[in-house]
Amino acid sequence: MKKKMWTRKILIISVIGLIFTSISSLYSQDLNTAIHYTKSEAYDRAQEVFKQLIQNEPNNSRYYFYYGENWIYDYFSDTISNSLPAYMKEAKALFEKGVSANPNFPLNYVGLAKVAFYMGDNKTADEMRAKARSLLIPNKNIKKLQPPAKDYALTLAKMAESYINVKFQVDTSKALPLIREALRIDYKNPEIYIIAGDIYNLVNDGSNAVKNYNLAQDYDPTSPTANMKIGSIYVRAKNLQAAIPYFENAINLDPNYAPAYRELGSLYSMARRYDQAKQYYEKYLELTKGNIPAKISYVRSLYFAGEYDQVIKNVDEIFAVDQSKAYLNRLAAYSCYENKNPDYDKALKYMETLFEKVSPELIIKRDYTYLAKILLKKNANYQNLIKESERLKTQLDKERSRYNAASAAEKAKMKPLVDTLNAQMTRINRQISNAEKEIDRAFDAYNKALSYDPEDIALINEIAINYYDFRKYEDAARMWAKLIQLGKNDVNDYMRVGRAFYVAENYKSADSIFSIVTKIQPDYLQAHLYIARTYSKMEKEPKEGLAKPKFEKVIQVAASDSLKNEAEMIEAFGYLAYYYKSNGNYQKARDYYNRMINLNSNNNDNKTKGYLGLASIEVDLAINEKTIEGKLPFLSHAQDYYKQILAYDSSNEQAKSLLKWTQDYEAQVKKGINPNELKGIVKTASGQPIANASVRVKDTAAETYTNTKGEFKFEIPQASEALIVSAPGFQPKEIPIVRPLKPLTITLEQ
Repeated sequence: MKKKMWTRKILIISVIGLIFTSISSLYSQDLNTAIHYTKSEAYDRAQEVFKQLIQNEPNNSRYYFYYGENWIYDYFSDTISNSLPAYMKEAKALFEKGVSANPNFPLNYVGLAKVAFYMGDNKTADEMRAKARSLLIPNKNIKKLQPPAKDYALTLAKMAESYINVKFQVDTSKALPLIREALRIDYKNPEIYIIAGDIYNLVNDGSNAVKNYNLAQDYDPTSPTANMKIGSIYVRAKNLQAAIPYFENAINLDPNYAPAYRELGSLYSMARRYDQAKQYYEKYLELTKGNIPAKISYVRSLYFAGEYDQVIKNVDEIFAVDQSKAYLNRLAAYSCYENKNPDYDKALKYMETLFEKVSPELIIKRDYTYLAKILLKKNANYQNLIKESERLKTQLDKERSRYNAASAAEKAKMKPLVDTLNAQMTRINRQISNAEKEIDRAFDAYNKALSYDPEDIALINEIAINYYDFRKYEDAARMWAKLIQLGKNDVNDYMRVGRAFYVAENYKSADSIFSIVTKIQPDYLQAHLYIARTYSKMEKEPKEGLAKPKFEKVIQVAASDSLKNEAEMIEAFGYLAYYYKSNGNYQKARDYYNRMINLNSNNNDNKTKGYLGLASIEVDLAINEKTIEGKLPFLSHAQDYYKQILAYDSSNEQAKSLLKWTQDYEAQVKKGINPNELKGIVKTASGQPIANASVRVKDTAAETYTNTKGEFKFEIPQASEALIVSAPGFQPKEIPIVRPLKPLTITLEQ
């Protein structure tokens, strides 16, 4: 009789691959059935068995440990859909019940160590490991170990496993000594070899991983687990052909081992052999009897295989039968976003349903990041809307100005166009307002995601890039500054922050960041260039010269390799030439324009900039010259510079246009006509003249005021582009200057 029971026990152990010599055969069969379900990823079925076991034997601490592990493995089966805090809460409660049932059973302390480690509580994890270790009573005689050798060794292996963190990283210096000690005590336990293989696998030591998996197979020839593990190594290495025999071996060992069919389905899907993939997926669903948990597992596999259309289709089918699985909205939303032809509106609907129906503690970090991405992609046209709005505003202002100055008969003809433009502006401004609300919502979601891990460098960088792309430059700068606080503080990181502040027009902050770079690397040219640009932006007018010493420093640093740093040299020459020209120091200005010409004789673009600068000096001198005779030599010199440009670039339209202008100017001067004299009148929308209105040439000191009739007349610089017209109580207006000059009628709005 005893012989029969022992034979039965060995048979059961060989079938399910676990050794429990300290319990009865009936007890082993029940517990091993639950563990088998866990290993087969049938976590719901395992849960049912564990509940029944605990109901029958509420003081058996072993049940609580393996039930807790079922929750942990269930979480890691789908880290996209599952909430770490929620699943660890369930696991922790079970381990604590196991401790209450038997405070001297060490495995439940190991379980608590795992939970603490996953949640980032390293102190508690170490305390729980120490408690488990204190319950392992060593003895030179293995037969006298307490607890028994097999449980003793398994506890050590599970402690080693507890050093694998939630990001699938492992401290081998702590884990492997425990594995070696466990194997000295029980070298025939296949589960210890599986854990050892997992640890080596995580550190990309495939050779040792496969060696340990093979040993696990040797000691339990009927278990499919080791083959599955080896197959997954080859899949990760993209060697799909080598993986296939291992998955097939797992099926040969256990034809009802459903995960192997799912993995083969996923593998063939990755290889784009969709007919074979479908066959294995169908077999997987057949084995699991098409139940909802199985279909959910199938959907997860489809998602990881990138079969996004199928994910959406199957999620909708599940919802048609079972609305309670609201968390599946996340996979559908993610798939709509990741699909080859993304549908951001549909993705957003799934995400909104997810947040509405899933309890907040089950919302995961990735939900917020995907919500943010979906909202931003949905509003990717925002920049174009802004540009279109600006274009329409310019056109509408122009048409309104013409309309206000028109007669009653002309107004009737112009009104339909003005009304159309008004309607377009209203529509596009509504679109911009809606987009801005969703963009703000996206960044709120990003910041909620960041609250899960404030030191997530990749996420911080992603948020900063999106802030920058959506013209929230100040926010981008501050987000990138967080990376500096987290240790990413080389000059490129500082420069990225500084440039964002610069574009945000926060010039003081930009200057302070760029100055830090010059302290780290005194000759870092780009930092000096941005400092110079920053100071030029802080100038009220060019002649102020705040940036003058900064651009001189740029030249000094760039001179170490003037050709390599040609662009920086030219920019500095251009600023300094214009500065001296604005201050009337034409000789110094000429010096810098000539340096632009002579820096690289092969660079026609730079030569053109220099000749245009020299010509502009001559034109300014001609304009400022009081006598007609005195103007002519300057105009002749300007024409010579334009002709030099055309000698090597005959198609240069700017040089052609300016040459013709100076020639026309010369002809008019000879006739006593001033082509730079601008006349006009400034009035209200009702047609009343505005006295003492300022009429200033943009970006210059050239300015005049209207008389009591609202009239003005003055000579403007040749290169003038726009007038700024303003008066107290009225909105200022910018008026483009169009040549040849004609009298202007300018209407200001109150």
